Amino acid sequence: MPTLAKSLSNTINKKINEIPKSEIRAFSNKISQIPGIIKLTVGEPDLQTPERIKRAAIEDIKNDDSHYAPEAGKKEYLNAVSDYLKDSLDVYYNPADEICATVGVTAALNVALMSVLNPGDKVIVPTPVWGVYFGIIKMAGGIPIEVETSEDNFILTADHLKRVMNNEGKGAKAIVITDPSNPTGRVYDKEELEQMAKVITDYNLFALSDEIYAELTYNDKKHYSLAQIIPERTILLSGLSKSFAMTGWRIGYIAGPAEIMKTVVKVSSFLITSVTDNVQIAAAKALEDGEQDYEEARAIYEKRLHIIQTGLEKNGFTMATPEGAFYIFAKIPEHFGSDDVAFATDLANKAKVGVVPGSYFGEGGEGYVRLSYASSEEHLRTAVDRITDYVQDFLNK
Repeated sequence: MPTLAKSLSNTINKKINEIPKSEIRAFSNKISQIPGIIKLTVGEPDLQTPERIKRAAIEDIKNDDSHYAPEAGKKEYLNAVSDYLKDSLDVYYNPADEICATVGVTAALNVALMSVLNPGDKVIVPTPVWGVYFGIIKMAGGIPIEVETSEDNFILTADHLKRVMNNEGKGAKAIVITDPSNPTGRVYDKEELEQMAKVITDYNLFALSDEIYAELTYNDKKHYSLAQIIPERTILLSGLSKSFAMTGWRIGYIAGPAEIMKTVVKVSSFLITSVTDNVQIAAAKALEDGEQDYEEARAIYEKRLHIIQTGLEKNGFTMATPEGAFYIFAKIPEHFGSDDVAFATDLANKAKVGVVPGSYFGEGGEGYVRLSYASSEEHLRTAVDRITDYVQDFLNK
């Protein structure tokens, strides 16, 4: 087994070494060692990829579609993305030069930020947020500016954004918005996005809009996009991992104005050459007639949301009303204190329920925990029972 030459050990990329690993993954892996634990940690659907999507990939493999795809993506997939965005958002992106296939949305974020940022550029990041954003921004040479949103029920208001742009965010290049939100499940309404769009325009920002959970909104909440309001400034990032239960397929896309997409395609081609052929064909099939798939998934998740939300509220947890994605961001009851890492660790060890400490999602997450309800009803009901017993045992001490 080789050992790195000592003369090379201090020459490794220092910028990358200074970026910590995902705390969410590390915590989830750690508590996975607890026998019998129910993990509500990682945001991965327990649903299966629909059969018609699997068949499309299998047929494409049988047809020997096994050569390099075009750098931006296969025509079938790009056309399907274009049609899908036109149908769902009424925004048209030309598949010839305004869309790029990516290896999931994580890769899309890397590509988009590398395309936009120069070294030292600031990026506005409303928090709490998926913690991977911070590392991706730093890898691209940027400086993340955290904007804590708990004071406004986990929605970044236009007034708050304006204050930030006049202070610590002065001169920022871009803003990253996740809508629906991970971890809070909050969804921006049309008026909120319109007000935010005005500030984004006034301060000459790029808007990177991560819409991976766009199809999963509840309680009649409708998804809107900054791309509908300021398409000339918006780089839309999305994919099929969540709505079509395709996390392992690693397929996403970037859509934006042709001028920036030239750079996007160039960066993507240097990083991955091209996205896997049969995955693109399967994703095209998913988007072409997939409304029933994500409507069925949405109904399942909405029922699960009710189970976990009701159970938590009965035990003294409070939360911003979850309206999308498949997460609840719950405030720990006061009698447990505010150390979310200690609480989540104790809950895992004593109640055998795995949740993610809220502080892992940036400023404003302290004292909260995130629970994913992308798990079976049986697991969720058992988790609620275990949490109930844990809370009662604590109160009866």
